[in-house]
Amino acid sequence: MNKQELIESLKKQYKRFATDIEILNEAEFMKAPTDKWTAGQQLDHLCRALFPLIWGLRLPIIIPRLLFGKAKRPSKSYQDLVDKYLQKIAEGAKASGPYLPPRAVPFFKKKALLKKLQYSIERICKSLNKYTEKQLDQMILPHPLLGKVTLREMMYFTAYHAEHHRQSIEKGLSS
Repeated sequence: MNKQELIESLKKQYKRFATDIEILNEAEFMKAPTDKWTAGQQLDHLCRALFPLIWGLRLPIIIPRLLFGKAKRPSKSYQDLVDKYLQKIAEGAKASGPYLPPRAVPFFKKKALLKKLQYSIERICKSLNKYTEKQLDQMILPHPLLGKVTLREMMYFTAYHAEHHRQSIEKGLSS
C-alpha cells in the first residue's frame, strides 16, 4: 500500500470498528466472554495503543532515527505483517502495561472513547502526510509485540489492529 492507501485503510478500519461499537447497547458493551475483554475494554485498548503513535509521528523525523536507527531491510507486506502478529498472539503474546484497559469500562464512557478514537486516527492520518514513501520504509519504531518495525509496517499493524478487535467483539457477542 502506498501512503494514501494506508491513510484510507486506517480511516476505513477505524470507522468500521466505531460503527460496530456505536450500535451496541449497554448489555452488549459490557458483555465479557470468559477470559476476554468487553467491547468497552477493546475500545479503551485501541485508544491506548494509538496514543504513543500520535506523539511519535509528531516528533521531528530525525528523533526516531537517532533513537531506533534506520531500516536495514524492506518493509514486509501487509499480509506478512498480519501473519507475524497472529503468530505472536498464537504463541501467547498479550497486551501489557500501559496498553491494558481498566477492569471495567462503563457504558457512559462509550461516546467519549469513540470521540477520542476518531480524533486519534485523524491526527495519525494528518501526521502521515509529512512522510515520503521512502521514509515510511526507512523509519523504525518499536512495537511491544513485534519488535522494531518500519513506519509502513506500524501503519499496517494499526489498520489491522482495529479489525482484530472488531472481530473479537463480534465473536464475544455471538458466544
